[in-house]
Order: sequence, then structure tokens, then C-alpha cells
Amino acid sequence: MPGYWLIKSEPFKYSWDDLVAEKEGVWDGVRNHQAKNNLKAMEVGDECFFYHSREGLEIVGIAEVTVADILDPTDETGKWAAVKVKPKTRFDNPVSLKAVKAEPKLENCQLVRYSRLSVAQITPQEWKVINKMAGN
Repeated sequence: MPGYWLIKSEPFKYSWDDLVAEKEGVWDGVRNHQAKNNLKAMEVGDECFFYHSREGLEIVGIAEVTVADILDPTDETGKWAAVKVKPKTRFDNPVSLKAVKAEPKLENCQLVRYSRLSVAQITPQEWKVINKMAGN
């Protein structure tokens, strides 16, 4: 059974469309220890909600981990982790942060509880609820 995650990016820096254009991207630049631990826990085949932060504030699609537990190429110290992801599904109906916060079944979701965390773990139940909200 795959693991489920949420990865955040500011669309003006790296958007869903950028990932689609690249076909596979390196998820790097994370400098938070909890987010790093989440990156290190990811395995090939795990699925990730792709969330546009700051601008949009919505989950726009699903990416899949293609390469796990690599060193972050932007880190000269060798302390930080990265993964490679590829786009899998774009949501026809993106799920807004407001909608996530309004759904009682998601009150403990790391996106809600740890709003600044750039790589969050998603439970299987939360994964089902968010996919349903997206009409997926």
C-alpha cells in the first residue's frame, strides 16, 4: 500500500504546470527537519497531493514519487533530503485550503494543524476524503 503525502510549492517558484512540463522534478530546497523526515520516509510509488501555497491555496493534483531518499542537490552541506516526483493526475476541481479547513474529517490533517509544513503526511482516510472533494 502506498504512502500518502502533501507537497507544497509557491506557484511563482514551481507550479504544477512546471512539473508537467518537466515530466519529472526534484523536490528539493526543504529546510525544515519535520519536512525532511517526511521526505526521507517517502518510497517509490507513494502519492503526493500537490498544493499551491501563498498563491491559490489549493490542492491542484497528484504527483507520484519516482526516486526516493536522495541528497538535496541545492544543499552543499549534504544534510537535507529530496525526492523525485512525476505528475499523475490534475484535479478538474482543485481543493481549496478553506474547503479542507471546513471539512470536519480533516481537522487533524497536517495541512491544517501544521500549516507552515512544506511536506506533510496524509492518512489513507484523509486521502480518500480529499480525493472525493476533488471529484477524483
